[in-house]
Amino acid sequence: MSRNKTFMRFTALGRHLFHNRAGRNLLDLFIGMLYIDAVRKVVFALADSWIQRGSFWRGSERPGWGRINSHYQQVARAALHSLERGIGRKTLSPRVARIILHLWGGMMFPSAARQEAVEHFQERHGCKPPWFLVISPTRACNLQCEGCYANAGAGSAPMTGESLPWEVLDRVVTEAKQQWGVRLFVFSGGEPLCYRSQGRDLLDIVEKNKDCLFLMFTNGTLLGEETAERLARLGNLTPALSVEGLEAQTDERRGERTQRRVLEAMQRLRVAGVPFGISMTVTQANCGQVLADDLLNLYFDREGAFYGFVFQYMPIGRAPNLDWMPAPAQRIPFWERSWQVVRERRLFLLDFLNHGPLVEGCIAAGRERGYLHIDWRGDVMPCVFLPYVAANLHEVYSRGGTLDDAWQTPFLQAIRTWQSRHGYGCSRPSAESNWMLPCPFRDHFGDLRDLVEAMAPQPQAGVAPEGLLEEAFCSWMSAYGREQERLVQPVWEREYPQ
Repeated sequence: MSRNKTFMRFTALGRHLFHNRAGRNLLDLFIGMLYIDAVRKVVFALADSWIQRGSFWRGSERPGWGRINSHYQQVARAALHSLERGIGRKTLSPRVARIILHLWGGMMFPSAARQEAVEHFQERHGCKPPWFLVISPTRACNLQCEGCYANAGAGSAPMTGESLPWEVLDRVVTEAKQQWGVRLFVFSGGEPLCYRSQGRDLLDIVEKNKDCLFLMFTNGTLLGEETAERLARLGNLTPALSVEGLEAQTDERRGERTQRRVLEAMQRLRVAGVPFGISMTVTQANCGQVLADDLLNLYFDREGAFYGFVFQYMPIGRAPNLDWMPAPAQRIPFWERSWQVVRERRLFLLDFLNHGPLVEGCIAAGRERGYLHIDWRGDVMPCVFLPYVAANLHEVYSRGGTLDDAWQTPFLQAIRTWQSRHGYGCSRPSAESNWMLPCPFRDHFGDLRDLVEAMAPQPQAGVAPEGLLEEAFCSWMSAYGREQERLVQPVWEREYPQ
């Protein structure tokens, strides 16, 4: 049987399981059986063997793409191991497991309605829509972390900071579902659990959209027992708790006793059976610590984190500091260590800069299989870490427009054109491509400066660096990018032959 026919049959089976009542009932029975130790061990061993034999990337049949396909296999094995560990340790409740697996399956094997939304978008715009949205619904925060990328909580008390009105938040989620087929939403901040609008909190939007999966980046200090129990009842949101390392590093940046409060939140989530992860900001100072064995042992082995996100520091937000950026000389050792952790410890770890080849470079600006960022003012921006405003939803909606109109604004189109020139998101790298150097801000600063000068987007107030176009800042960032390229380009050419 040809690979294409096998894929078509696999897709048909998946749609039957996830969008048919009998199929869902059968799947629920199967998930329940995974909580029997003997059954689970056999099933996960067979699944792991299948992953190691399979091809997971659409370019895997092309000569020279074996390295990227092996990355996909390693990440898939890590995700499988995380699921097996959570079920085996009973830190993932059967009910939450059913909800999450149904939602993930629904995204992998889209329903007819979702497929129709994607096809309509492609007819209108000539490409497929973004996969997800990142929404920062409030600037309020109960902490004042040094170097906060969003400058959150500045000048406002917790629960009363700038927030996106409920009707706008609700409309954004609804339009993304109906017009783009989006079923994954990420909440950032500010602190998402500080959000309040018209008597509603953030979990109200999660409850209203039970057909969607939500990820929430949170400092964890407001995640009490009642909230953990509510998350268990909902089942469709997973929190990623922010840490900077072990206790000393976390408390130094986030405040005294913060790490202890985070560990207490993890305990509540484990008891409730809610899967959670960690989120770490990598700086020049902690680059050698965030993936050290003692940290991984604590958060993954002892505390039971399912996944980890790694974000390398960018000079935006509260008091941007160029010296906090990981040094170019640290880049390749950190890249090697990140893949070693995924491969050998089978930990589900994602770093969008180090793992650029997985997502084909920069995923910003609403590109196909990428995302957009919307903040507490309704400002639409290409990326959380590229804080320049392409449109404002209040203005778009007042003119009778929709999220689609925001997506088509010139600044976002210009970035998507730049991405295409670099072969980002198209599976066919150009001569200029290096998916290990995906970021226009950090890795291609000259290009970003030219785009900002030409398009004149409004900088996000209090977040965008004031010195973006100043000579000293430009010289430093340009030199940083050149040194990154000098060190990374040989690795790209050796490890990912075109």
